[in-house]
Amino acid sequence: MAETKRMTVSQALVEFLGHQWTVDGDIRERTIPGMFGIFGHGNVAGIGQALKQYNVEQPELMPYYQARNEQAMVHQSVGYARMHRRRGTYASAASVGPGATNLLTGAALATTNRLPALLLPSDTFATRVADPVLQQLEQPWDIGLTVNDAFRPVSKFFDRVQRPEQLFSIALAAMRVLTDPAETGAVTIALPEDVQAEMLDVPVEFLQDREWHIRRPRPERAALARAIEVIKNAKNPMIIAGGGVLYSDAETQLQALVEQTGIPVGTSQAGGGVLAWDHAQNLGGVGATGTLAANRIAGDADVIIGIGTRYSDFTTASRTAFQNPDVTFININIASFDAYKHGTQLPVIADAREAIVELAEALQGFTVSQDFAQRIAEEKAAWDAEVDKSFAPSGLALPGQPEIIGAVQASTSEKDVIVQAAGSLPGDLHKLWRVRDALGYHVEYAFSCMGYEIAGGIGAKRGLDAAGDDRDVVIMVGDGSYLMLNTELVTAVAEGIKVIVVLIQNHGYASIGHLSETVGSQRFGTWYREYDADAKNFQGEQILPVDLAMNARSYGMDVIEVEPSANAIEDLKAAMATAKASEKSTFIHINSDPLIYAPDGAGWWDVPVSETSTLDSTNAAREDYLKNQALQRPLLG
Repeated sequence: MAETKRMTVSQALVEFLGHQWTVDGDIRERTIPGMFGIFGHGNVAGIGQALKQYNVEQPELMPYYQARNEQAMVHQSVGYARMHRRRGTYASAASVGPGATNLLTGAALATTNRLPALLLPSDTFATRVADPVLQQLEQPWDIGLTVNDAFRPVSKFFDRVQRPEQLFSIALAAMRVLTDPAETGAVTIALPEDVQAEMLDVPVEFLQDREWHIRRPRPERAALARAIEVIKNAKNPMIIAGGGVLYSDAETQLQALVEQTGIPVGTSQAGGGVLAWDHAQNLGGVGATGTLAANRIAGDADVIIGIGTRYSDFTTASRTAFQNPDVTFININIASFDAYKHGTQLPVIADAREAIVELAEALQGFTVSQDFAQRIAEEKAAWDAEVDKSFAPSGLALPGQPEIIGAVQASTSEKDVIVQAAGSLPGDLHKLWRVRDALGYHVEYAFSCMGYEIAGGIGAKRGLDAAGDDRDVVIMVGDGSYLMLNTELVTAVAEGIKVIVVLIQNHGYASIGHLSETVGSQRFGTWYREYDADAKNFQGEQILPVDLAMNARSYGMDVIEVEPSANAIEDLKAAMATAKASEKSTFIHINSDPLIYAPDGAGWWDVPVSETSTLDSTNAAREDYLKNQALQRPLLG
């Protein structure tokens, strides 16, 4: 008879998670190196008790970390996973009701980004002995429904441990999805509060070290051969590199391929870092927020080789980026769902690194034409000159965001990591930030969640620290996103996690304000202003007396305020130098002019404009919209 150990469901789960290992080639690391938790009546006697017990008996088994918001726990897990190329992540334990539902946005973000996160929301009593319990939602048409069923559409795996004996199969199935590069995302195990504390006899085998080997499938020979034939006959091929290149550790192989063939590269937001910004074949971001160089080359490309990209509307400029009437798509992706996008007949379902290596071998002797190579160089040089202009000192008391980005860029080291997610910054960074390291650019732009930046940046720093990497993490955030979720600054202070936060205050929603103008809505509702009771809007001149620097200081952060002046940019650089020299977290506050924009990259984003309106601005915007919409195409193959 198999040896067993008597323990609660929570104790068994915590010990099980502490013995899971991810193996990727020569790399072996903890799949779940720690657990975040916010305790309430739904988990304090279950998961909370288990974590306390192991903290006393085996403190290294499953380290516990506090957080200030459940959503932020998942964001930290995602930031960590990005830095570890999806090999590891954290578990996030929450109580029932609002504690559980606070995890939902984080779950959707993880799944959309194809990044692993383990969620452990508590659930109401499986026995229903005390229904309805505190914080329980009831629906008369389905008594068994709980708020945790809302995790189903935003999770890659969802199950509920209704009986103790179910733990074994559920935990193993969850780990399979969590470590599968084609399926990973939010993995949710709902834990009823009574079941958490129930006892069972656990096979010792379940609690022993278990390895999960990352799949790196090679491409099918026939599929690769068809793709190679098309590439060899291409006149203007282009690679669109996504996050899959990084998660496969394929940046070195990609560099060798493009140097061998001369094929240019445009990157999605997740693909930032696959090539250094000054590499001859790197044209920068592509699509709605892309560079003019990348978008011009993409517009004429006859073959698009997508590697590890999910082809979001920003990457395809809402299907207007690729204008060659004969364009053909070759989609290399480990997930068939992404490999078949745009109706391609040339999907290559494989690991990015394995596919790139075999492509390079098969394309020996192939190079792009001299004319195409010259055009690539000219487009890149012209765009680099535009970026230089946008970074040039203006002497303005309220500098524009491009100039601020340039100052932060100039103050960072080669391997420092920039973190961002929402607002106008992702678009400007995609065009302007000069990435110098594979892990140096983390812009969460799949879910583009306002409030991700601080928590995600702290998670990224955790990931780097765990790997013995002491590079700095620089979090750039606008005041709108900061106000959504800033309390994890307390976490950074409590644990001594060093991050540098650069807050750009423009007293409103700069990105949506600009978009509002383009759709004819005149920036309505996008300024932070005192309410005008007569006009019944927030369009007045009186800005709010909000002091975000004082807010950060109240959390225990070191704060440097850059005052509006002709010397603001030099003061910002000095603040960055001070922050980098410090061993503590630093919050830098600078005011900006939101009406100074980055250079145009000729990308378009499909945001439908009202077909009829009494506003002249809306009618004019509708005309522009129809002109751009006419360029959309189905991109079938």
